[in-house]
Amino acid sequence: MADRTPSLDQLRVFLAVVEHGSFSKAADALDRAQSVISYTIGNLEAQFGFALFERGRRRPVLTEAGRAVLADARRVDLLVSELAARAEGLAKGLEGEVSLAVDVMYPSAALVPVLQAFAEEFPTTALKLKMEALGGVLSLVLDGESGFGIAGPQGSWPDQIDAGPAGAIHLEVVAAPSHPLAQFQEQIPVTALREHTQLVLSDRSRMTEGRDFNVYSTRTWRLGDLDAKHRLLVAGLGWGSMPAHIIEPDLANGTLVRLALADRQRLVYPFSLIRRLDFATGPATEWLIGRFREASRLMVQLPAQAPGI
Repeated sequence: MADRTPSLDQLRVFLAVVEHGSFSKAADALDRAQSVISYTIGNLEAQFGFALFERGRRRPVLTEAGRAVLADARRVDLLVSELAARAEGLAKGLEGEVSLAVDVMYPSAALVPVLQAFAEEFPTTALKLKMEALGGVLSLVLDGESGFGIAGPQGSWPDQIDAGPAGAIHLEVVAAPSHPLAQFQEQIPVTALREHTQLVLSDRSRMTEGRDFNVYSTRTWRLGDLDAKHRLLVAGLGWGSMPAHIIEPDLANGTLVRLALADRQRLVYPFSLIRRLDFATGPATEWLIGRFREASRLMVQLPAQAPGI
């Protein structure tokens, strides 16, 4: 059976003819004789068993089969080019993949620009991103699943973790306007808070097991998803805290209202940039860490306070 597998060089000659619109221009672009280009295309057609270009035309015109091959040839060329770039990066010490874990509370306005800049700066380095709540980020970093993380409040860090400040956000305690707590005209006492279901963001890891952050009510719904908590709050099925940047539209249009707690004002949720001390980091990871540090300096720096969820 004849071998119909083309070489990469044959495919690139074929692509050059299509791109430049003539055998002579393809020869100039590849710095080869036109006869070599014609010979290469002839051999490629012989291997395939069909014509790639219509004969008798002044300029190369693809046959139907040639158009089908063109898409595959471009895909193969792209994959090989990506492979070559990745190999070059690895040879220079550049990571093939960077893994990152981020707390679900971290504002997208700070996260997205960093990720976009990373994709432009390191196009051959894959970025593996996971979003977790509370101790979930720490768990991923400790287990080595993520090279570093932007974590929420933890209280204390394990000995193998290096942690530094990464900004903070305000949390608003809110409920739907129809909720009984929203009817209070004055500050709400703790006794009243205890009587109503509190929506609490839960930790899917075991890092904060047995610990509660500002949980007042004896009745709680524990949710692993921030969006689900938001939707249940708007539906009037409980009260709880949410990042201010997420619920600004709700406060503006009245689908949620602020609750004034008697024992505290606004809550603060601080972030920390964490990584394992015993794990080496490559240049792409260090670049990303530096960008997150810059982003944290642009975020509102708030005084340390007990976090609320």
